[in-house]
Amino acid sequence: MSLPSTTPSDTHLAQVPPPRVEEVADRIFAYVQPDGGWCLNNAGILAGPHSVALVDTAATEARARALRGAALELGGAEPRTVLNTHHHGDHTFGNAVAAPHATVIAHAHTRAEMAEKGEGLKHVWPGTDWGDLGDLGRSLPMVTFEDRLTVYVDELAVELLYVGPAHSSNDVVVWVPEHRVLFAGDVLMPGCTPFLLGGSILGTLEAIARLRALEPRTVVGGHGPVAGPGALDEAEAYLRWLQKAATQGIDAGLTPFEAARDTPLGAYAELRDPERLVANLHRAYSEALGEPLDTQIRSAPVMAEMARLNGGSALACLA
Repeated sequence: MSLPSTTPSDTHLAQVPPPRVEEVADRIFAYVQPDGGWCLNNAGILAGPHSVALVDTAATEARARALRGAALELGGAEPRTVLNTHHHGDHTFGNAVAAPHATVIAHAHTRAEMAEKGEGLKHVWPGTDWGDLGDLGRSLPMVTFEDRLTVYVDELAVELLYVGPAHSSNDVVVWVPEHRVLFAGDVLMPGCTPFLLGGSILGTLEAIARLRALEPRTVVGGHGPVAGPGALDEAEAYLRWLQKAATQGIDAGLTPFEAARDTPLGAYAELRDPERLVANLHRAYSEALGEPLDTQIRSAPVMAEMARLNGGSALACLA
């Protein structure tokens, strides 16, 4: 189901395709926001006979209201539950739209990171029309957990599994075992370059191994098109290639930026946002040099390096 291009914003969405809804199993929907670039995240809609749950929300008020509208159309009721996969604002700012009616559930680290980071994403892209999301404190999760949690959408069991650190420190996947549908958050982003600056390459490889053992039939990543289990293999291959590029760069005495500039992308040139390579190499260098997995890397200088690698063009947020 395609939503009209006027749904979130007539002017802004003229630059990108409209969101679309794909039914990936009985009454389980992927809410896909093309083309999956910066701040254009995916969400999920679990529409039971009597209640509705969302997997993540969206970055802006307009996009979050469009998601709510799609959920109302599919489920006939206000979403009662929001399941956040991690703390990043493109997946959580829209909680504020759902919060008057819904209970927000996430990992304990997700709540802590959201409280600490606040509206930081707005400062990265000040020109974005974020809308009136009000006090983002309303977006904070009201229920948290540590390892795993089962919630129900009517009779449908939905499992929340902590697999971080991976893309971030607090990654959770939403697993629907009855239909073998995996909402992977940004641990997997089919068709998009992974982004691991605030996460861990080794942790992501461990997460992929855990997710492969689930034997998912359908994978809804945090960005990019709906995929099958091959998304796990593709992500792992990129990470192995990244580790090799980091080792070669270190051996050659190159900085992460220099290594990113000099490393041929090959097949990975077709992935969305290839400039993320420099950010990923910063994390890969850190891990290859034996630093703790939770070592903090300042994001502002790395974002500037990504822009340089992108030909000097500022990174575009089209939300």
